[in-house]
Amino acid sequence: MIIGIGIDVVDIARFERSIARTPALVERLFAQSERGRPARSLAARFAAKESLIKALGGHAVVRWHEMRIVQDAEGNPDFELSGGLAEHVRSLGVARVHLSMSHDAGIASAFVILETGDPA
Repeated sequence: MIIGIGIDVVDIARFERSIARTPALVERLFAQSERGRPARSLAARFAAKESLIKALGGHAVVRWHEMRIVQDAEGNPDFELSGGLAEHVRSLGVARVHLSMSHDAGIASAFVILETGDPA
């Protein structure tokens, strides 16, 4: 059963200007393993994290470094959750977090679906 959906879009040029103006944003928003990527990739990761926050219903338990974008066994984007955020997601009964990311035409986008193990 789907219990949360989130979507976000990021203007890549605007995001690039933001991180150029405030370089500490990269350290604040991204885990060490995510840094050093091109702006379009960071923008898509930011959109993914924002999408997850929306799917969860808000920022109350979110720490940026507790949600890291990784690749699954097939090379698709996936979340690696840790700390209080991972505990919160488990407490909601989330069995699977689906993630899709893209960047094209100056826009980065992401879509997240939270699914329980309950087929109802």
